[in-house]
Amino acid sequence: MRIMQFRYKGRSLVGSLKGDELTLFAIQDGLVSYIQRGITPQLTSERVKLDEVEVLPPLLPKKIVAVGRNYAAHAEELNHEVPKEPLLFVKLSTSVIGDGQAIRWYPDVTEQVDWEGELAVIISKTAYRISEDKAMDYVFGYSVANDVSARDLQDKDNQWIRAKGLDTFCPLGPMVVTKSEIDDPHALMVTTTVNGEQMQHASTGNMIYKIPALIAYCSQAFTLQAGDVILTGTPEGVGKAQTPPRFLQHGDTVAVTIDGIGTLTNPCEMLG
Repeated sequence: MRIMQFRYKGRSLVGSLKGDELTLFAIQDGLVSYIQRGITPQLTSERVKLDEVEVLPPLLPKKIVAVGRNYAAHAEELNHEVPKEPLLFVKLSTSVIGDGQAIRWYPDVTEQVDWEGELAVIISKTAYRISEDKAMDYVFGYSVANDVSARDLQDKDNQWIRAKGLDTFCPLGPMVVTKSEIDDPHALMVTTTVNGEQMQHASTGNMIYKIPALIAYCSQAFTLQAGDVILTGTPEGVGKAQTPPRFLQHGDTVAVTIDGIGTLTNPCEMLG
């Protein structure tokens, strides 16, 4: 199932996408609620056209756990060592925006806004101290994410909460694709473009730490809950690594495409 949240005639709704139509769920209390209850959504006969709705983030997670330097080529392009175990950080829930919504920043906060296209994993049920061989049982589905990063803040601060957690710095969507729709999440191409120019293009198979390892590793330290999101890292091709470095500017459009899931597109706005 391909699940989207959207606004239609003033209502915030959730439904299943097939072709260019969305079929509404019987109970309208958000995707996270369905995931938490562990039930299969029941569909109604009510349908709306995709081009008639405003796309919203497919879900609003309580917790977004991200993984740094999980592609060797990305670590190399920034002159970083490959971590000996997963390098974790968090993004704030207020950083989440949906497809078509603007990445926004103030120049007095950051002037080096960078893109990082990533595969997002949505957790299906409570996971605490689980084994790697059981980890995929805790996956609900997948989405597309952009781990937008303020590189100047990342260099300046001793930790990454500002650099990674600014409002609008976690585009997510346009949909969640349930696990059964993806044969192998480690055989998907991640492609990022800026104004139509390809910047990133690599397979999720290049992850250093694969999805089961990431879920199991996280769960040894803290509880993962239904609806939580894990961002699995970005491949090479970020703006900071360009010669000279290239950062997002007012008026740019950044798009991340992942095979079998879709394309997440966001315009950029510098405020003030």
